[in-house]
Amino acid sequence: MIQLAYFTRDDFAQLMQWIPTEAFMIQWAGTGFTFPLHVHQLENYIKEANHSGADTFVYKAIHQETRRVIGHISLKIDRRNESARIGKVLIGDESIRGEGMGLHVIEAAVDMVFSTFKLHRVSLGVFDFNRAALACYEKAGFQKEGLLRDARKAGNEFWNLWEMSLLEEEWRKRSS
Repeated sequence: MIQLAYFTRDDFAQLMQWIPTEAFMIQWAGTGFTFPLHVHQLENYIKEANHSGADTFVYKAIHQETRRVIGHISLKIDRRNESARIGKVLIGDESIRGEGMGLHVIEAAVDMVFSTFKLHRVSLGVFDFNRAALACYEKAGFQKEGLLRDARKAGNEFWNLWEMSLLEEEWRKRSS
């Protein structure tokens, strides 16, 4: 259903189009970028990524039937602690939001964490108001670990962030 492939310079323009506002960018990437998103930021984002010794892997999500790029996701690998952190999850193609594509993207990333990278744990953070994402992550097997209150500031508001994780043995039970 979904194939993850390395995010490259050829994908920059599309991603920049998918990030329409500063608040949306904060929701997507936290404080990792400044608005508006531009080529120089994305160059730095992938500069040290996507090679065998890298700690960061940045992917585009490709719908296998249509071959269209529909989203984005990244993994930050901590080899010492055998863990990964999922970040920058986005279904950018608005025409397919709400069709379960986010779950397929998460499942592809989780499979990569446990099958390809052979890690023990994967975590992520999600804002408490993002009910669709929360439901998606729970459906994928992630468990809430704790709520970070007022963890991010967007404009004049503070947003709460749920920390969630999935362990390899939990994933294996779900996959069998």
